Amino acid sequence: MLSVKNELLQTLAIVLEQLVPGAGARATFENPKMAEHGDLATTAAMQLARSLKQTPRQVAESLRSALLATPAFSTWVEAVEIAGPGFLNIRLKPAAKQQVVREVLSRGAAYGHQTARGQRMMVEFVSANPTGPLHVGHGRQAALGDAICNLYATQGWEVYREFYYNDAGAQINTLANSVQLRARGLKPGDAGWPSGENAAAYNGDYIADIASDFMARKSVQSDDREYTASGDVNDLDGMRLFAVAYLRHEQDLDLQAFAVRFDNYYLESSLYTSGKVDAAVQKLRDAGKTYEHEGALWLKSTDYGDDKDRVMRKGDGSYTYFVPDVAYHITKFERGFEKVVNIQGTDHHGTIARVRAGLQAVGLGIPRGFPDYVLHTMVRVVRAGQEVKISKRAGTYVTLRDLIEWTSKDAVRFFLLSRKPDTEYTFDVDLAVQKNNDNPVYYVQYAHARICSVINTWREKEGGHRSALKEVDLSVLDSPAAQSLMLQLARYPEMLTAAAQDFAPHDVTFYLRNLAASYHSYYDAERILVEDEKLKLARLALVAATAQVLHNGLAVLGVSAPQKM
Repeated sequence: MLSVKNELLQTLAIVLEQLVPGAGARATFENPKMAEHGDLATTAAMQLARSLKQTPRQVAESLRSALLATPAFSTWVEAVEIAGPGFLNIRLKPAAKQQVVREVLSRGAAYGHQTARGQRMMVEFVSANPTGPLHVGHGRQAALGDAICNLYATQGWEVYREFYYNDAGAQINTLANSVQLRARGLKPGDAGWPSGENAAAYNGDYIADIASDFMARKSVQSDDREYTASGDVNDLDGMRLFAVAYLRHEQDLDLQAFAVRFDNYYLESSLYTSGKVDAAVQKLRDAGKTYEHEGALWLKSTDYGDDKDRVMRKGDGSYTYFVPDVAYHITKFERGFEKVVNIQGTDHHGTIARVRAGLQAVGLGIPRGFPDYVLHTMVRVVRAGQEVKISKRAGTYVTLRDLIEWTSKDAVRFFLLSRKPDTEYTFDVDLAVQKNNDNPVYYVQYAHARICSVINTWREKEGGHRSALKEVDLSVLDSPAAQSLMLQLARYPEMLTAAAQDFAPHDVTFYLRNLAASYHSYYDAERILVEDEKLKLARLALVAATAQVLHNGLAVLGVSAPQKM
């Protein structure tokens, strides 16, 4: 049906251009919210009324007549109706809707995908410092980042995944000191252990594990580093390097369990050792975008929409935390990424204006609004009706691996993607393990498995093959239930495009739930494996196409599409 819709849209553009030069470029269709209003709609008549000096109803009459006289509309359109002040509601012939089944079966996993556009984008996400296990917030970020990468890949972008982390600084020093205290036999609560609300120590059991392995002179390897421990309790620098490698390895295991991969790990320390931070500051000074005040170096960030100028270098000579961010994003631009997206927590909101100001001020031609940001809130976890706040392993929070072990990778991904990123979300562990229609991921996966069961029964009993369904006669798919299901299939490509543009993978979860509901309704309304061979094959083709789109949509979310449940 995508090809049919495109043909109709091109025809609408031609007719509008004939009515008002330039209007053809604005030709669009809307999807009516109510089925009784038709399959497509356009407000073009109301938009052109002033230019033509006619009422919208008069323009609608002229437009209706012109459209129905075209070959495309006469072939695919059953009726064009005028409604309200000048809406045109378009009802498609069953043959037009049936085309989507052929499109899905012929394109398979590529249905909904756009052609390669020759543009590169980077998505930076997770970016957790190696000071502890990944928590549930990191899980939400991992699910968001991976799904956004997948969405943009469907739109023809070449997508690059990057993990940025701080492998130096105060937090890493605290990590090393905590490991050393554990190696010396101390534990949280002992007299020599740092205490208090802001105490510089990590209390989770994982610190004891690191200390034990360090003293045992073990080796650890992560995706980006490897280190062998000395076993010397006084080797604080060695403990720091070992702990970072150890926790990077642990985070790798978390990400593997979540089926998330990265193309590159970028170290904050490299920005300093390579001189990129100093170079960025010098560019800003050379551009006249800084000034000295009270012993500090300031950025004129108010020139670029920030609410106040920002300190770049403090009086003690150290840089504030947004300066390496500016240097880091200069490297993203210089590496040739035309679009850059950062997935971060809402606590990073305050850095957006100053980072963008710094990037504008360096004078490298970096576009305004570079990079894009997707900010997410944290996640509450509820189990047995009670909020879960503490993991023994982590000490103070629920880890991503806890959540996966309690439920499943599929449930965690689907649930964490089921709301807009900036909305609060409560993860209900008990709901995530239920095997009923109240569990949204089960509901969608069950629809796929149900279809696979029907097709497998047909194959085993009659020797049928899925590939044969591509060429069957679909003309008998004219019932309201079948047409409703086909319209849902046809909406998939446009949904993907809109979800990518809005950084909205939750739209995919909503779509899949609606598609599953349409399938379950269809299954209840019409038996598939009937005696009539023509009808049976047509219905099998329709449900096979539905299974394919369910599979494709779940793949965007990183969720499996099981054949049996």
